[in-house]
Amino acid sequence: MMLRASIGVALWLGAAFGQSFEVTSVKPNKSGSNDSSTNTTNGSIHAENVSLKQLIFRAYGVSGYSLTGPDWLGDDKFDIAAKQPGGAAQDQMRAMLRSLLAERFGLVAHFEPKSLSGYALIPGKKPPTLHEKPANAGVNTHSGGGSLKATNVSMADLAGLLSRQLDQPVQDQTGLPGVCDISLEWSPDGKTDAAAGRPSSIFTAIQEQLGLKLQPQRITVDVLVIDHIKRAPTEN
Repeated sequence: MMLRASIGVALWLGAAFGQSFEVTSVKPNKSGSNDSSTNTTNGSIHAENVSLKQLIFRAYGVSGYSLTGPDWLGDDKFDIAAKQPGGAAQDQMRAMLRSLLAERFGLVAHFEPKSLSGYALIPGKKPPTLHEKPANAGVNTHSGGGSLKATNVSMADLAGLLSRQLDQPVQDQTGLPGVCDISLEWSPDGKTDAAAGRPSSIFTAIQEQLGLKLQPQRITVDVLVIDHIKRAPTEN
């Protein structure tokens, strides 16, 4: 219990007293729209119609399966406009988002390990041929409608992408070093689309199109547990 409390306090202190945004505006969005957008450019972040759950996902790098908190986290929506202080690096954005959540919503949270039903990503009969990642090459991904395309992805990157598609943990156990480009297509409604050459499930597509397999397995992951959070933010 003492360890759990210590972790929670450490996370709160790191957020509350770490680097903060220079200017921050948090306003409720009552549009009722299901669309949301988030852009981080030129040392600033502009988010429209985003929920606290979405902000926590971005700030802590967790997914639905690795977050435990109030049921209403995804209900209320907000517009966020925040600017980083001069000289702050773009990669500090996540730490500053944690500070924003602590300062404006009183977020206190801690990580704890938990065993969940998930999958191990393992080689199939014809696993992909990987190569060394080109210098200065980025990872580009696009997904939607039963399609997942990515360039310069490692097997660990792919496991992360698949975990988001399945909303379950996926752990890379291929032992394959390097990166590759992937193109994965399946039928999102669960029906085989012979005309389009799409199998009925993402599991079949992974085997047939990538030469890999997803094997059911218990996976231990760090789950973010929300200890305290306010539904309404403090005023601007």
